Amino acid sequence: MEKFTKLTGVAAPLPVVNIDTDMIIPKDYLKTIKRTGLGKGLFAEARYNEDGTENADFVLNKPAYRNAKILVAGDNFGCGSSREHAPWALLDFGIRCVISTSFADIFYNNCFKNGILPIVVSPEDLEKLMDDAERGSNAVLSVDLEAQEITGPDGGAIHFDIDPGRRHIMLEGLDDIASTLKSDAAISSFENRNRAARPWL
Repeated sequence: MEKFTKLTGVAAPLPVVNIDTDMIIPKDYLKTIKRTGLGKGLFAEARYNEDGTENADFVLNKPAYRNAKILVAGDNFGCGSSREHAPWALLDFGIRCVISTSFADIFYNNCFKNGILPIVVSPEDLEKLMDDAERGSNAVLSVDLEAQEITGPDGGAIHFDIDPGRRHIMLEGLDDIASTLKSDAAISSFENRNRAARPWL
């Protein structure tokens, strides 16, 4: 998994509450178990018209936001079903960070497992960041995970809190397997002691 230390990029505003995983990646795209190629299906029902052409009004189709790396979204982002395809689609599109006032628990956990940083901020701070994100090509935010700060285009900084364990795995780029392997020596030591104490097992 790619390390997340500092990310600077365009932030796309999506001021919609209760964006569920069905909206993030519609069911038509769930036939694959590959993590790549899902970016084209991200927000497909909103991004495309019925004839398959792009909906020019959808934020990610606007020229300023086509290469957005950050999403500033409304409350309760990622609710609904537990599909892990949702963070896969975000990551494949190029989104590495989602900022909201709250996230659904399963989606929140899946983000960390896939290298996306979900940041929880206050409603007041979200309003400021949404305003920054609405600046089009000037909507550049910097997210510094080590300092736990988001810096806006005018230089103002917003602090965010994050669980130290989750922060560590993101900074180190550790998925579940890599995180477990970091404890390989301790696990081996325990197994050796356990075999000596309980040879019948």
